[in-house]
Parts: sequence; structure tokens; C-alpha cells
Amino acid sequence: MFNKRLGLILLGIWLIVTGLLKFISIPVPYLGSIMAVIAIVAGILILLSKK
Repeated sequence: MFNKRLGLILLGIWLIVTGLLKFISIPVPYLGSIMAVIAIVAGILILLSKK
């Protein structure tokens, strides 16, 4: 249950940050890579919790 909750929290963070980046330009190095890692980890945690 913890994996699913953490996965959904990461997914929520990813969605919010992705939406904000369309309106606000934030100069963060490797932001694309960071966002990709968050999306991958969230997806894995959500899929693992489906057992």
C-alpha cells in the first residue's frame, strides 16, 4: 500500500511541475532528466502495488 501511495504522490508532483513549467521558466539544470526519473519511479511504484 505504501508503494502505491508514494507512486501517486510522485505522479501528482510530476503533473503539477509539468503544468507549471508551461507558464514559468525555471532554470534548473537537468530538469528534463529529473522529471523523467520521477515519472519512471512513479510508474514502477504504481505498477508494483497492483499485485
